[in-house]
Amino acid sequence: MKRTRKALPRLAACAVASTLVLTGCAGAGSLGSSGDTITIAMVSNSQMTDARELASQFEEENPGIELKFVTLSENQARAKITASTAMGGGEFDVVMISNYETPQWAENGWLVNLTPYAQATPGYDENDFIGSLRESLSYEDNMYAVPFYGESSFLMYRKDLFEQAGITLSPKPTWQEVADAARRLDSPDMAGICLRGKPGWGEVLAPLDTVINTFGGRWFDEDWNAQLTSPETVAAVKFYVDLVREVGEPGPATSGFSECATQLSQGRVAMWYDATSAVSVLEDPASSAVVGKIGYAPAPIVEKDNAGWLYTWALGIPESSDKPDAAWKFISWMTDKQYMKLVGETLGWERVPPGSRLSTYEIPEYAEAAKAFGPLTLESIENADPLHPTVDPVPYTGVQFLAIPEFQDLGTRVSQQISAAIAGQKSVEDALEQAQEYAEVVGKTYQENS
Repeated sequence: MKRTRKALPRLAACAVASTLVLTGCAGAGSLGSSGDTITIAMVSNSQMTDARELASQFEEENPGIELKFVTLSENQARAKITASTAMGGGEFDVVMISNYETPQWAENGWLVNLTPYAQATPGYDENDFIGSLRESLSYEDNMYAVPFYGESSFLMYRKDLFEQAGITLSPKPTWQEVADAARRLDSPDMAGICLRGKPGWGEVLAPLDTVINTFGGRWFDEDWNAQLTSPETVAAVKFYVDLVREVGEPGPATSGFSECATQLSQGRVAMWYDATSAVSVLEDPASSAVVGKIGYAPAPIVEKDNAGWLYTWALGIPESSDKPDAAWKFISWMTDKQYMKLVGETLGWERVPPGSRLSTYEIPEYAEAAKAFGPLTLESIENADPLHPTVDPVPYTGVQFLAIPEFQDLGTRVSQQISAAIAGQKSVEDALEQAQEYAEVVGKTYQENS
């Protein structure tokens, strides 16, 4: 990897500064909690909603600690948590971050080392976490965040509709197969497929980057020359944009994970390519009208095998927190083996946070509830290869993101161009020309520091 360690802190500061311009700086401790109140910043996904519902049990077991949750949409959470943690304002005691932020923030000294806490907590067993996730949340062999749930990506499709139409997918379907099936199943009452189009480096770019990778595209070549106008990248983006515009969900340019989850769970689309964690919504009788009707297949491919991403929503403690011990008590409660059983026994086994602990897959009740998707989820997470994400070599790591500090800003800018193309406001070629210019600025910075 041709990135110098020396350059990282300065580059990180530049990326954070651009975020602060958009979000405003958190006042230095002005919003901090007092006493034994632990303030937790979380993304408003279904698994996190379940954690809030069960949190009263933690407070009963720990009467000296009161929990205060701040839940935000994915894009809002990324911006606010990044700004607060980077500025050291002490606004949050626990933050929900991913394997994108964790190693970078650990290197910058923004996070508390959690390995000593984990090792001092009886029965916590950090080695029970899936290896690829544990490594992705580590810096210099220490974990600086612990996974709440982990995910790769796969294709979800209506088995009954495929059977009625006589459509059969290959064991490892290609994107052309998926596109053909989507066009056959598309109708006035049923969209052929749902694909994210909402701006955000963690929204539309998550699935799109895996498409770019498997088509043979990449963001940069080995010398940090931007490649967003290469024939392979253009072909991948054009394929994605054309597919979702022709047979995708209504309003694709404003659709993200949550919107697509609703579309498929309510029987309005025939397919959806997205996170393996979506099963918590799709297989829950309380929220889904298609329980038992969904088939699951590996992430579609073209040139590159094993196209699925690797991601985890994890919990960390900012260095600015003045209550790290109490914060760890909550984190260890929410990520240990007993929490998985608590969710299953209280809310239903289909709602257990997937893809974090190996022992979860050994629980008989969970194995039964997850028999349609559990083995494929585990296989997809274990096969994801963030160290070799593309067909041709690249100087960065990460499948659906680039593990460089600038990607929050670069990815957001590029995603806005892609969403504009999906909305029909500009051509794919024009969108990628502008995206190429953004990427060239970042690439030159790395060339100068190599």
